[in-house]
This record gives sequence, C-alpha cells and structure tokens, in this order.
Amino acid sequence: MLFANAPARAEIDPGDLTLTVTPERNGNADPFSREMVLLRIRGVYRQPILLEEVIQPSLANFSWTQLGRDTWSKTRLPDGQVAIAFDRVVAIFPHHAGDFTIEPFLHRLTVNDGGVRKVVDVPSPPVQLSVANWTKPVGGPDAKEPWWLPAREVTITDSWSPDPETVKIGESTRRIVTLEAHGMVAEGLPPRPVMRTRGILTFAGPVTRETIITPTGPIARATYQWDVRPAIAEVIPLDAIIIPWFDTVSRTLREAEIPARQIGGGLPDREEDAKPITPASPLVVVGAALAAFGLGLALVGFGAPTRSRARLDRATRRALVLAAAAGDATAFRARLAPVLQGAPDLARAWRADPAIAAGLDALDGTLYGRGSVTAPDLTDLARRLGRPVRAAAPTGTDRGRLADLDGRA
Repeated sequence: MLFANAPARAEIDPGDLTLTVTPERNGNADPFSREMVLLRIRGVYRQPILLEEVIQPSLANFSWTQLGRDTWSKTRLPDGQVAIAFDRVVAIFPHHAGDFTIEPFLHRLTVNDGGVRKVVDVPSPPVQLSVANWTKPVGGPDAKEPWWLPAREVTITDSWSPDPETVKIGESTRRIVTLEAHGMVAEGLPPRPVMRTRGILTFAGPVTRETIITPTGPIARATYQWDVRPAIAEVIPLDAIIIPWFDTVSRTLREAEIPARQIGGGLPDREEDAKPITPASPLVVVGAALAAFGLGLALVGFGAPTRSRARLDRATRRALVLAAAAGDATAFRARLAPVLQGAPDLARAWRADPAIAAGLDALDGTLYGRGSVTAPDLTDLARRLGRPVRAAAPTGTDRGRLADLDGRA
C-alpha cells in the first residue's frame, strides 16, 4: 500500500514535460534590496494533463506575491507538434543584498500514459540571482532617510475640500494625498509625510493602503489624510513635500512632489467687495445716452469745421516700403496704381503736394522712358505717401499734372 500511494514515474521521453523559471530583471541589471523581480514560470507538456499541482520552494530570503491566476494555452513546438503551455508569474522582493539560489519549482502532474494514470514530478532548474549592494553616497535600501522607494513609476494626486485659499479662521479644509507606486506592495510605501508650518493646525487622519494586482506587477496605493485649520488671519504658504524614489527602469534616483499650496487669501476681505455689481437704473442709462447723443450733435453742428484725413492702408504702406527697400520701381508702381484709381481723395491730395507729384513724375519717367529724368528716392517717396493727408476738395475738371496716373485720357 505504501508503494502504491507513492508517485510513479511514467516512461516519458526527455523533453516531453519541461518547466522553466526565468527571472525578469529591471533594466537587465541586478536588483537592489526590496526591488521587485518577476519570476516567469512556464511549463510545456506534450502529453494530456489530468490533474496538476505547483509546489513552490520556500523563498526564504524573499517576500513574494502571485500575479493573477495560472493560464493554460496551446502552443506549437519547433517540430510542428501542438503542446500544452502553463504560465504563472510571481513577483519576489529580496530582503537584503547577496547571491541567492532559487530552488526548483515542482509541477506535479497526473498524466494518461497508455491508458494508465501516472503521477509525474516535473522540476525546474535552480536559478541563481544576485542582489546588488547600494554604492551611491545617498539613499539606498539601508539608509534611514529618505525612505527607500524602488518602483517603475510613482504618481501623486492632491485634492482639497474646500479649496484651501477660501478657508478663514475657524474653518477647516480636508487634504487627501494619494501615492501610487508601480512594482511595489503597499507595505513598502512610506509613512504619512509630515505637514507642518507656522499658522495652521493639522489633524492627521487614517492612512489606508492597498495592493492592486496586475499582470505586469503589483501597484501599491496609500492614501494620506489631514484636516487643516488656519490659526492666523494671514496668507499661509504651505511648502511642497518631496518624496525621493528609485526608478527601476532608468536605474536613477528621482523625486515626486506633493505640490505647495496656499492657505487663505483667496477671497476678498470685505463683504462688500464680494457683492455683485448693482445694475444701473434704467432712467440713469437713458439720461446718459441722451446726453451723449446731444453732445455729438453739438460737436457736429456747432464745432469748428474740419476736413477729413485719408491714408493708405497698412498693407499697402508695408508693400511700398518693401519695394523701396528692394529698389524695385516696377513693384512700387504696380502697388500704387489701384490706389490712384480707387482713392480719388488721396490722388487729389498728392497732386496738391509738389514733392509727391515730382516724385511720381520721376517714377513714371524712369519706368516708361519719358525723357531723361533722375530716378526718384523710393524710400522717401514711400514715407511721404504713407503719411495721412487732408482730403482736398474736388476741383471739377482740373486734371492737373497727375491726370495720366489716374488712367484716364
């Protein structure tokens, strides 16, 4: 009876049942103490499995947690045959530095071997794992300050209710800070930070911790809570709180920050400043409108007679300046032609200015060969043309010297 109950070894070809354990090191580097290492356990079995049981070694120098359930699937082998694949992921956290041997995992399988149920133990090869010593001058797993926080990613969320800037003496606000670290369990997160400054009273609330299991590793979450009450009627600055952590991907020390805030000072000090603006009386509005209308009539009807001023638009002024800077008389004249035809007020004003009229004559003489003339100073002409001018009164049939520039015979 004793031998009948003992596990029997089936006559199975080597390689039919294999179990491997592969450590996944962050950054392909030796981990430090309390840094997560993933053990990927994989079995590949050619024979049908009736029952199974994984016997895990003690892992005496590690803390560990299994990530999710075991998975079974079909896989195709290099020789084309289809086999059964078994996968399990375990996260381990070494307690201290040193060289360690992870003893074999054992997969106890019940198989059907030619119609006979047989129990077969499939061990994995032992795995050597080195845990490195911290050699940098600051931080590290053994330092008392700051807290050792090795993680793939650290995020902080900060919320207040109500907004701290609106709180006055005798009132309180609640601050809740949530710290999340990817690649850690909740027990590895730091204790509640100290939040203390002059002029406020703080009442620390409970700390809640939880570990969220994901296929890529655990996510540790801690929630810290304070009730804050100002004790003085002044604006109280609350400094930022720095939380150092070790980035296990880039293998560098980094910092996360609980942001700085301000207590008080966000609302007006006097109640009348916070009151909404009272709308003006309709009678006042109508009276003001009539007064403005009357003033406008007085300025138009009885004011000193003025003459309107005309000016080239900004785009045309800029185009003339650019053409003058480039010495391009053709572009200068082409840009000016539509203005002379479409803005009679400007054309009359320029005709009345001897300097501008002479410059335009010289420009046309240069372009169209009207005798031997000196080329105009385009920069000076552009400056004169860009000035606002008083619109000259129409002169009837007087065409003047710029008639040809208007495009009329």
